Amino acid sequence: MKSTKIFFQNKKILIYGYGKTGKSAFNFLKKKNDLKVFDDNLPLTSLPYNKKFTIGSDRVSNFDYVLLSPGINYRNCLLSNEIIKNKEKIISDLDVFYKSFPENFFITITGTNGKSTTCKLLYQVLKSQGIHTKLVGNIGKSILSKYHFSKKTLFVVETSSYQIEYSKYYKTNLAAILNVSIDHLERHGNFKNYVRSKIKLILMQNKSSSAFIEKKNKIIDKILNKKKINSKVLKVDEKIYLKFQRLIKNNYLNNSVNQKNLIFIFNICNFLKINLIKIIPTLNKFKALRFRNEIVLNNKNIKIINDSKSTSFSSTQELIDIKRKTFWILGGLPKKGDKFTLSKKDCFNLRAYIFGKNADFFAKRLKDKVYYQKFNNMTSAIKKIKIDLKKVHKSKEKIILFSPASASFDNFKNFEDRGRYFNSQLRKIRINGKN
Repeated sequence: MKSTKIFFQNKKILIYGYGKTGKSAFNFLKKKNDLKVFDDNLPLTSLPYNKKFTIGSDRVSNFDYVLLSPGINYRNCLLSNEIIKNKEKIISDLDVFYKSFPENFFITITGTNGKSTTCKLLYQVLKSQGIHTKLVGNIGKSILSKYHFSKKTLFVVETSSYQIEYSKYYKTNLAAILNVSIDHLERHGNFKNYVRSKIKLILMQNKSSSAFIEKKNKIIDKILNKKKINSKVLKVDEKIYLKFQRLIKNNYLNNSVNQKNLIFIFNICNFLKINLIKIIPTLNKFKALRFRNEIVLNNKNIKIINDSKSTSFSSTQELIDIKRKTFWILGGLPKKGDKFTLSKKDCFNLRAYIFGKNADFFAKRLKDKVYYQKFNNMTSAIKKIKIDLKKVHKSKEKIILFSPASASFDNFKNFEDRGRYFNSQLRKIRINGKN
């Protein structure tokens, strides 16, 4: 990649966090900047030679910028005291890329649920129309990774509230806030702060930029009404999608969650003046992302859904089919302030199988609404479901929904690791729908 701007040259930069984001930032910036690297969880010997930040001998105040990996909470890390004093120096990898290549067109998508699927859908649709497109951010490669692109390349960027919060300069041509519900309160403190972190994406835009938001979202509307907005904020028009809904034959997209995602896809494509009838074949060929509402089995007797990506009640509730007998497996590291909002009436066909050391947290929230049982681990929960399936008449439609409504870090590396483990247990216990 050949930079066209020199904003991030001849600077003294501390790269805090040496995972995917930190490594790509280091490689991108190392030739023309004075860098040092620090990571709370890695020994100094694993960091780039002669580029280590050493507590005591180095000071954060001596740096022009601190590039923070999004997973690091600057309020609660080894360098928190110094970072807080130098908060104005915090930047993200998005800032570096935007300042280096401001001539490119950016579509940036955020929201509590549906970001990855919407980004992947949009990426494939744009590619199918001959638009040179790169998918980066929380999905795909870090934005500072090495790949081929030109001034005409359009970037679809998935961003989290953490990335937006840390960004100082990043401006996107087109923003989309899919939805907001309670999430990441352990990081942001309260729901309003979390929503503000998302809305910052719009507040940073120029007059020539635009943004899409939900048609009805009181908290977003309330906050935006109190702010000075430079860009044009548009509310998605459901009618644009409904006009083509009957042409979409992809079963994976035929649920309330992905229909909401499609409303944004159609509105964005319409905004870009893409012929909407031409995007239908791509949508019909779209395959589910791994462990995001992924249908791993679907026959006359049973449907099994692996939604390991679910980290909150809000993401799971959208998938619960209130009309069909559903065996719901959940458990993991719960989110602060998370609430289960379905009524007892909606949960008539729902049975919950809670696993893990935080089972009491989930049981408390499902109490008096959902019949539940608690288990030490996921395997025990699946074994009990196999027994319970035999008690349901064969002619009844049944769903096994693995949607943990929690983070995975209590027992797994990430949601992918958790999703793979669930599939392996299905095979081991031999749940195949032939009960």
